Amino acid sequence: MTDSPANTVTEGAKAPDFTLPTDGGGSVTLSALSGKPVVVYFYPKDDTSGCTKEAVGFSETKDQFDALGVTIIGISPDSAKKHDKFIAKYDLTITLAADEEKTAAEAYGVWVEKSMYGKKYMGVERSTFLVASDGTIAKAWRKVKVPGHVEEVLEAAKAL
Repeated sequence: MTDSPANTVTEGAKAPDFTLPTDGGGSVTLSALSGKPVVVYFYPKDDTSGCTKEAVGFSETKDQFDALGVTIIGISPDSAKKHDKFIAKYDLTITLAADEEKTAAEAYGVWVEKSMYGKKYMGVERSTFLVASDGTIAKAWRKVKVPGHVEEVLEAAKAL
């Protein structure tokens, strides 16, 4: 696999802009949030164990992120309708964006070939990007392991 421009979203680089539909029938555009920090996290699928723990973790600490002026956006290939059900089921308080075409995932280099039980398939590599108020990537976490991750992101946001 060669390095394509999509894989070059690194710390210090300009965060790729996106406009995606969100839960509740809304939409979110990253560049419209310019001037304040944003946590953009990509996850594989609504209502699976790791993704649920991550979404609940961000929801439980949302007030701490809010106090820092940080917006949280979770992105997966699920539809906005699925996001609505996921939010209702777990009382999530964060914005979830639907990237059904995988354009944002590809722009951030997180739509990758994965392998399970010897089968190869395309999927989202769990990744988080802390976008600084100037629109650059302040910190990037790839191949995220959920335990302790939300706390790590919160600490990085405090350091901005």
